[in-house]
Amino acid sequence: MTQNKNNTIAYDPWHHLNQLTPARIGLGRTGMSLPTRANLDFQLAHALARDSVNIPLDFKKLQNKLDNLAYITLHLQSQADSQSTYLQRPDLGRLLNDYSLNELTAKENLNVDVVIVVADGLSSKAIENHAVPFLHLLVPTLKELDYQLAPICLVKHGRVAIGDAIASHYKAKLCITLIGERPGLSSPDSMGIYFTYQAQANISTDADRNCISNIHANGLSYKQSLTKLLFLIKGAEQHKLSGVNLKDETPNTSLENQYSNNFLLP
Repeated sequence: MTQNKNNTIAYDPWHHLNQLTPARIGLGRTGMSLPTRANLDFQLAHALARDSVNIPLDFKKLQNKLDNLAYITLHLQSQADSQSTYLQRPDLGRLLNDYSLNELTAKENLNVDVVIVVADGLSSKAIENHAVPFLHLLVPTLKELDYQLAPICLVKHGRVAIGDAIASHYKAKLCITLIGERPGLSSPDSMGIYFTYQAQANISTDADRNCISNIHANGLSYKQSLTKLLFLIKGAEQHKLSGVNLKDETPNTSLENQYSNNFLLP
C-alpha cells in the first residue's frame, strides 16, 4: 500500500484497474474503513437500486411515448395489487387479474403472430429508459418480416410468465417480454428480454424461454439485443421450439457500450 500526500487514504495497488470496470475494486482505505468518497458512492448506488425497485413506473408517460410512435397499446395488470404484494408474492405477478382477463376476452381474437409484453418488473427505471428505444427498432423490423402484431401489452406488476396467458389468448407463435431486471449496484436500470415460442398459460416454464439480459448503458446495446432476438426468432421458426434447446450463437459477443481497453474482453 502507498499513501497520498496528506497521509489520509491508503491506496490499493489495484486502484488503476477501476478505470477498466464498474466493479468496486482498488478503493483504498482510511484506517480500517472505506474512504468517505467510496462509502458515499456505495450508498448512492444502493439508493438508486432501491428506487428502481420501489418507485412505480409511469405507465401513462410510457403510453404517450408509444402513442407518438403510432403503436396500439393495451393496459393490463397482474393479480398483485400493490408493489409490496408484488415483491412478496411472485406467483401473483405471473397471473392476470380478473379485469385484465375480461379486457382480453372483450378484445377481438386477432390473427397475430407476435405478442409484445412490457412489464415493469423489478426495475421501473429499466423500462422507462430502454423500452421505447428498443421497441422503436423491434416493431418496424418485425413488420418488415411480415409478422402480424397484437397490441403492445403494458402490464403493471408483471413477472416474466405473465406473457403466457396473453400469447395464449391471441394464439400467437411468438411471445416477447420486456421487463425490468433485478437491479445491481452498478446497473440499476438493466432491462431483460424473454422470448418464448408457442407460449401456453400454466404450461410454459422457464426452461421454454430464452433470455437476453444486461441491456443498459454499459451492457448490451439495443442493436446487439435486436440481433440476438432475431437470431432466436429465426431458430425458433426453424426448430419449432425455444428455451434451453435453442442456443444463442450470434457471433458478436463484445459489448459496444463497455468500458474501453478492457483487458478482460477479447
